[in-house]
Amino acid sequence: MKNTDPVSRFPLSQGGTRPPDAFAPASILQRVRPPRSTFAWGFLCVLLPAAAFATGNAGAPEVAFVDALPLYAPATKVSGTIRLWGHGSPKHDFMGRIMDAWIAGFAKYQPDVKFENHMYGTASAIGALYTGAGNLAILGEEISPATAAAFEREKHYAPTGIQIATGSLDVNYFDYAHMVFVRKDNPIKGLTLAQLDAVFGAEHRRGPRNIRTWGELGLTGEWADRRIQPYGWQVDVDFALFFREAVLENSHRWNTDLKEFVHVLRPDGTQYDHGQQILDTLAKNPAGIAISNVRYANPEVRALPLARNAGEPFYEPTKENLIAQTYPLGRIIPAFIDVPPGGRADPAVREFLRYLLSREGQQAVVRESDYLPLGADAIKRQLEKLP
Repeated sequence: MKNTDPVSRFPLSQGGTRPPDAFAPASILQRVRPPRSTFAWGFLCVLLPAAAFATGNAGAPEVAFVDALPLYAPATKVSGTIRLWGHGSPKHDFMGRIMDAWIAGFAKYQPDVKFENHMYGTASAIGALYTGAGNLAILGEEISPATAAAFEREKHYAPTGIQIATGSLDVNYFDYAHMVFVRKDNPIKGLTLAQLDAVFGAEHRRGPRNIRTWGELGLTGEWADRRIQPYGWQVDVDFALFFREAVLENSHRWNTDLKEFVHVLRPDGTQYDHGQQILDTLAKNPAGIAISNVRYANPEVRALPLARNAGEPFYEPTKENLIAQTYPLGRIIPAFIDVPPGGRADPAVREFLRYLLSREGQQAVVRESDYLPLGADAIKRQLEKLP
């Protein structure tokens, strides 16, 4: 699929971006599924500092394209009530600023539409949708397979999802991207999703075998027989659930060598984040590989560029590549609506979603949050699928 959004490709060679055969073996199968996860905010709500709220991306060059997006043009004048359910809590209104901006901007075009705000958490959103309590669910992350299955059991068809924003690069509580790290002295240049599955998983659903040594990834000399030591999130928390869906193709079986990390409290009462522990530990082990985020990086580690399939370009985790949806482990902020097969969306909800995907709607994403906007191509695709 062609993507015209700006991207920054990893320069694997002087003349292009195709990976060397050494670390992209053709024998590994390539199968790609979109990221899925469930993210529980209860524990984070307790720990969220006031400083974690939106600082915005205004002025960043990678989001300048938003000012050239089409303005919202009402397809028709609508009225009614939009009953919002989704990301937030009674104590921490995670999407409050951006939601206020969206509602106020939409009201200038559609003053007869009223809103009921029940943003009490992603976990409540889809249930409210299929019971009829809400008619628009806005999640703080991708829908989980279990949640989608619950909707289908009740309604006998799938919910309709519309992407409305991109997760952040490295901002806590704004769905930051997942990244794969090695020690800076590790010569590996990049990995495919099939290779990550073979390293971190035990069922190698994307390929013919597990990978347990660096030699199996194409490294030679002193690296050839070194056993890979994986580090990551505790496997039953939501960070790991995203990786499981995005990389392991929903396999529940992880590499038994995986060392898992959870948040801990230091003697002074401050929190030592799991992502920080992971990269601090990796810094001491040249044979290690880790799942974490660049917000926790130290001088001894580096994030790898990733490719979806062998033979395809590798992409670094940058804002440009997250917006363009070329980096494989970026996050998506979706809205969901209940539309029966062959049916049409509620007119007021449909117009509101069109507004969110307009220049004004995406400018609010940039101005009022630390989420990133959708790329122009992604916006076009969402508008085309809006029923």
